[in-house]
Amino acid sequence: MSNEFIKLFELILSASLINNFVFTRFLGLCIFFGVSKKMETAVGMSITFTAVMMISAAMSWVIFNFIMVPLDITFLKIIVFIGIIAGLVQASDTIMRKITPGLYYKLGIYLALISTNCIILAVPLVNAGEKYSLLESLAFAFGSGIGFALALIIMASIREKLELADVPAPFKGLPMAFIVTGLIALAFTGFSGLITL
Repeated sequence: MSNEFIKLFELILSASLINNFVFTRFLGLCIFFGVSKKMETAVGMSITFTAVMMISAAMSWVIFNFIMVPLDITFLKIIVFIGIIAGLVQASDTIMRKITPGLYYKLGIYLALISTNCIILAVPLVNAGEKYSLLESLAFAFGSGIGFALALIIMASIREKLELADVPAPFKGLPMAFIVTGLIALAFTGFSGLITL
């Protein structure tokens, strides 16, 4: 195996498990808690989120490296990246409304919140800051998307089971979701130090 392939694999593994945005960096929690109630919405959001993240990472990389760096306007990267992400979210919103209207209505406001989600914005910012190549940027975005999907699916499966459990009244709903998230985050800290990048 080549060194390039190994580095890409390490980036994917690092972004999805070791530096998981939800469980180790605690970003993107509004969508995480809002959409992780049911498995169907968690899977739908995972696919949409990962697709938007990868496309926005690629577009942001191209615009940053071929337009913003030569023109020396890198200080505008947050504004430009948010514009790119907002356009992609609007496109995915329209596509989802036409293709899967049931899932579109179940996701509701959380679909629009992708455009202001800190994970979606963090990926192109990290890519620009670390000076990743296009392939490395895509690997990091894919790993981050897989990590977010993993977080949503784990949480949705636990929350569906908790609906049937005998949970004390003060802990029902969101309080129990916070406790479970904390326990999962503790488990994910076991991955820290696994890969040194």
